[in-house]
Amino acid sequence: MPGRFITFEGIDGAGKSSHIGALAAWLRARGHPVVVTREPGGTALAERLREIVLHTPMDPLSEALLVFAARRDHLVNLIEPALARGDTVLCDRFTDATFAYQGGGRGFDNALLGHLEHWVQQGRQPDLTLWFDLAPATAAARRGAVRSPDRFEAQDEAFFERVRAGYASRCAAAPARFVRLDAEAAREAVWQQVQVAAEARAWW
Repeated sequence: MPGRFITFEGIDGAGKSSHIGALAAWLRARGHPVVVTREPGGTALAERLREIVLHTPMDPLSEALLVFAARRDHLVNLIEPALARGDTVLCDRFTDATFAYQGGGRGFDNALLGHLEHWVQQGRQPDLTLWFDLAPATAAARRGAVRSPDRFEAQDEAFFERVRAGYASRCAAAPARFVRLDAEAAREAVWQQVQVAAEARAWW
């Protein structure tokens, strides 16, 4: 069977990380090989670039270029080989996050991001994107209860409203790929939404 590429998207604090492991376990219990990864990150080089992006002040163009450099290494050395083996790849964020954070949040040129997307990904897109949609105020309260912020998480609520709008735009542009999940719901209710989205695909 061909490998499947599933991405988890949403603003910081939306609960993606809580459910990516649960979906991995659900799929493995059904006999599917699964690779769980994240962006920026997933490879040794991409993880080093992640640390720079999250903790070093820079202008939006530098930020976007570093994110796409990390993505290219991630694709070449982890994602594409796993998909070629027939594995299911679950990725905590991918290019939709770049359009949401750098495009929406930072106000960076979406046309240029589109060119970078084309050059770096060479047509590769997720087969399914789960968007954990959550009000920025709720997400901020959740983040503040569990960890100190990085330079993205430290942004104000208006920034995350723009990020959320960026995700909404991407969702509207690719409705066959996106599934919007109500991340305001209780954890078990969100997990039920994840299961429904996975079971709706005729892959398993």
